[in-house]
Amino acid sequence: MPVEEDHDVVVVDVEKIENSNEETEQQQEASDVMEKKQLSSKILRRNDSLEMASQRFSATHAAKGPSLSLILQLAFQSIGIVYGDIGTSPLYVYSSTFTDGIKNNDDILGVLSLILYTITLIPLIKYVLVVLKANDNGDGGTFALYSLICRYAKVGLIPNQQVEDADVSNYQLQLPNNRQKRASKLKCALEKSHFMKLFLLFATMLGTSMVIGDGVLTPCISVLSAVGGIKQAATNINNDVVVLISVAILVCLFMAQRFGTDKVGYTFAPIICIWFAFIAAIGLYNFIKYDPSVIKAVNPKYIVDYFIRNKKDAWISLGGVVLAITGTEALFADVGHFTVRSIQISMCSVTYPALILAYVGQASFLRKHNDLVSDTFYKSIPGKLYWPMFVIAVMAAIIASQAMISGTFSIIQQSLSLGCFPRVRIVHTSSKHEGQVYIPEINYILMIACIAITVGFKTTTKIGNAYGIAVVFVMTLTSAFLVLIMIMIWKTHILLIISYVLIIGSVEVVYLSSVLYKFDQGGYLPLAFAAVLMFIMYVWNNVYRRKYYYELDHKISAEKVKEIACNTSLCRLPGLAMFYSELVQGVPPIFKHYVANVPALHSLLHPKELNVFRCVVRYGYTDVRNEEEPFEKLLVERLKQFIVDEFWKSQNGDDQEEEEKVQEEIEKEIESVEKASQDGVVHLIGENEIVACKGANIGKRILIDYAYNFLKKNLRQSEKLFDIPHKRMVKVGMTYEL
Repeated sequence: MPVEEDHDVVVVDVEKIENSNEETEQQQEASDVMEKKQLSSKILRRNDSLEMASQRFSATHAAKGPSLSLILQLAFQSIGIVYGDIGTSPLYVYSSTFTDGIKNNDDILGVLSLILYTITLIPLIKYVLVVLKANDNGDGGTFALYSLICRYAKVGLIPNQQVEDADVSNYQLQLPNNRQKRASKLKCALEKSHFMKLFLLFATMLGTSMVIGDGVLTPCISVLSAVGGIKQAATNINNDVVVLISVAILVCLFMAQRFGTDKVGYTFAPIICIWFAFIAAIGLYNFIKYDPSVIKAVNPKYIVDYFIRNKKDAWISLGGVVLAITGTEALFADVGHFTVRSIQISMCSVTYPALILAYVGQASFLRKHNDLVSDTFYKSIPGKLYWPMFVIAVMAAIIASQAMISGTFSIIQQSLSLGCFPRVRIVHTSSKHEGQVYIPEINYILMIACIAITVGFKTTTKIGNAYGIAVVFVMTLTSAFLVLIMIMIWKTHILLIISYVLIIGSVEVVYLSSVLYKFDQGGYLPLAFAAVLMFIMYVWNNVYRRKYYYELDHKISAEKVKEIACNTSLCRLPGLAMFYSELVQGVPPIFKHYVANVPALHSLLHPKELNVFRCVVRYGYTDVRNEEEPFEKLLVERLKQFIVDEFWKSQNGDDQEEEEKVQEEIEKEIESVEKASQDGVVHLIGENEIVACKGANIGKRILIDYAYNFLKKNLRQSEKLFDIPHKRMVKVGMTYEL
């Protein structure tokens, strides 16, 4: 019985296990199950991928969508959560771009033009207007893109697709045309190629690892940049003191995460709003006071001139320009915490205009003060505003870290649900919005990593080099996935796809080539971090798939279950027994193993009829699980209702005598279920020991016997993850030789 977290209702789906052949194809089983479910859809109504009635789910939030007031509230919260990173980029962009000083005054116009077009093309057009629409039922990030592709094509490496999955994505049939044919060809090519399936999963893991790496680097560079400004007013403070202050701030930031996105968002949003107001006002002041002519940077001719003058140095300087869009991936990764519309509103109305004014104002200031480029942000602040701006800058830098921390929690939750990350505790921190999550273990790991990098690097220069690689790599990967979605799912016109690749795709490739040039100057850091995460994800997913296929190959047929049930030598126990399994279809092998070692079955199994049921349970994010109820009572009620429904479906005639007979049989069955439930429910869980099979090579033994088992022993077990009552839980030991 799989237990998963899904939507905001407790769902219990019951079906009776009928005669089947152990060698029957997985897809055929799913189809048979679907036929049975359609007949009882009026009874088992819920909002999940296992029910065709999901499209008719009547909950208010599903039918009408978020209200305008809720969207505006989320838009306000998103300012404090999503835009802290990209919003604090003006702290260090110009100093990171002109690392060797300004050699020509017109170079400022070239860099400003690059910044303006980069912010417009990537955060605004690509992410806000296009990528946000590629969410997977409200979730964003690399794994959301992968999951969305898996819904439309069988590219997943585990055969757990169900007939209803396409309905979750609102799939509709279309008449054959060029776009449809192109989508079909791509889908067939992906489904037939095992290499492409592996490559997609590998690319998804790599992109996810890079985003998590971004979540580690963002707090380091943002806090160090802001706190470093104190040296301008207090010259006696050295860099070591700045590092210590930064570490203290980082610890406080990560300690605040447990309060949740909702509370943190309302706390941080006013500060970021003040920050945007300050940088926009100061930018406008500098623009008017120093050099209003920088407005001509809207002409891309200055970009061309900049490259002609500086050649290779201009290309290298792109690594600094790209820092203007750091945190952009948070727009997508954090969409699960908010909504697409709320993020679009906050970006277009607050963030984008403020950033444009800030960079234009700094460019105007630099046109008159070329020598102050190493500390552009603080030097361009009017004297009387220095201390207020310093305080706001430090607070904004703290908040800047929030975007990628929240995004990290979201993508790890997605990767865990796809079997690509070890089990960790997912805490839903909001009763209003399901996407807001907090993961304690990951939070502390991120905190330790941030402190180590801050203490180890001490300056923003090397961190900036590492930061650029993580940011641009994920953006490029997102574009690659988006092209697949455009062709296969959206069926976009081919000219629009080509335009996207030529304009946005080429820009990202150029930026990626630039940041990779600084690989040996700190750029190796995100790749090394990603390599560690990739190893963990690969180990877990590889063994997870092997284990799934082992259970699939050794699942028990209904005939075998009948044979076991009819065995008169077995002792009969009162009560109901629930066997937990991750199999989408079929009886798990642990059932047979249990009977072989404990020759006893619960009373609902009897020789007259096979009363074994498959139950799929999905918990909503606000549902509380405890040892008292309500799950077990709800399960029994669903089981009784299912029995009633099955009895009446089997009757075709309208004979009064026949109906009375059926009613008696129903009452007898219901009484049997009620009696069994009163005797108690026992939860049977497999305590599986995974070992490499005899004769396995050394690589396989290291993978399974050491790496996987080390992760498994040091992370959460199933009963802790699903809050199974310990007083009524029985663990059944079983060894899987993979």
